[in-house]
Amino acid sequence: MSSVLIKGGRVITAADDYVGDVFVENERISLIGESLSDTVEADRVIDAAGKYVLPGGIDPHTHLDMPFGGTVTVDDVESGQTAAAFGGTTCHVDFVIQPQGETFAAALDMWKEKANGKQVIDMGYHMAITDLNDGGSLEELAGLPEQGVTSYKLFMAYKGALMVDDETLFRSMQVAADSGALVMVHAENGDAIDVLVKEALAAGHTEPHWHALTRPPETEGEATNRAIQLARVAGAPLYVVHVSCREAVEPIALAREKGWDIHGETCTQYFFIDYTHLEQPNFEGAKYVYTPPPRDKANQDVLWNAVRTDVLSAISTDHCAFLWDGQKTLGRDDFSKIPNGGPGLENRLHMIHEFGVRAGRISLNRMVELLSTNPAKLFGLYPRKGTIAVGSDADIVVFDPERKHTITAAGHHSKIDYNLYEGTEVTGTPEVVLLRGQVLVEGDELVASPGVGQFVARAKFGEELKAETAMA
Repeated sequence: MSSVLIKGGRVITAADDYVGDVFVENERISLIGESLSDTVEADRVIDAAGKYVLPGGIDPHTHLDMPFGGTVTVDDVESGQTAAAFGGTTCHVDFVIQPQGETFAAALDMWKEKANGKQVIDMGYHMAITDLNDGGSLEELAGLPEQGVTSYKLFMAYKGALMVDDETLFRSMQVAADSGALVMVHAENGDAIDVLVKEALAAGHTEPHWHALTRPPETEGEATNRAIQLARVAGAPLYVVHVSCREAVEPIALAREKGWDIHGETCTQYFFIDYTHLEQPNFEGAKYVYTPPPRDKANQDVLWNAVRTDVLSAISTDHCAFLWDGQKTLGRDDFSKIPNGGPGLENRLHMIHEFGVRAGRISLNRMVELLSTNPAKLFGLYPRKGTIAVGSDADIVVFDPERKHTITAAGHHSKIDYNLYEGTEVTGTPEVVLLRGQVLVEGDELVASPGVGQFVARAKFGEELKAETAMA
């Protein structure tokens, strides 16, 4: 395995900020210091003077090659992870959606097969529970953390498809409390939303903006609070995904104030896209149909405040890409048939650096914490991933804070035919991206071949993943 010396960069972690050298060998960081070129010989030297040296991003919420609403997300593992790599993300945790009637083992095998030979970056899996009657059992669920799948996802929305009832939710929380798993919830009141959707369609309302009008923020707030209270009774840690509005932020803030084991994330798009985007003419609004929907603009300041003050602990992308022309158009005459999801894997670091750090909303350290360190800690990847430290995987981003970049319409490396942030000009972009010491991306070129990425067996919630735990 070749060795790499990254010289003279500004090393930024969640806690530190200093100028130094980082020496990498055998896939891991082996030495950090000053003037290391005097004491070590490297096969490759990267001059990082004037650049940031960041731990690789970790995206805890993605959907690649996922069936939904009669179609399948346009990005498979290879294209999705290629987009991630160009955006400085070196590890992600994707969702295995348990098909009705299938065991968890069969579902996991199915998802691993989709990734086989296509992996550009490292990845783990969450298990999305949809069927505890004819498919998986509580006993099988309890065994997943031993296989490195240490988080369970439950949908409180999508009635008739992915939604589970409160008994399934609560029993899964009890299992998680005993097995060392973290429970994740998509928190919206699916029953109420189902009624509102049927009423809207009966009244002839079919346009994309009705997606938001039938999923009001109160339905997210109610479900968030319900999940928090049930997790409290079950004694399980809880992670609320894609928080979009004040109504959901407030119960999380209250729970964290009380010291409960409650965590929340938001997603890049909720800082920038608001309800008015759904009202764009000629069905353009369908590009912004994801769940929860874009909210009134006033919620954006609420979310920036929540990530700054650690009410929300992570920023993911919920990358779930469907073509506008050919997939989103399935719902041209019925908003409820528009596949829910948007792209974003490639531009998270660009957008949060520009509008978070450069705009003075969060610090560089906090950016690293939100995009890398906290996801690593919450999802059993730390300290092997999520930081720059001796012994950690050499997942490193050399980031040029002065280079200008315009986000393009086609998402560039994703297969998607639009971009949520099209035309946005940012200052700062990844220049070199390394995965376990191997150069993945250099400038505008992918220099590693698919297959370099690996499955990571994650540690149980609250435990550390050390280097020797290695790959499953």
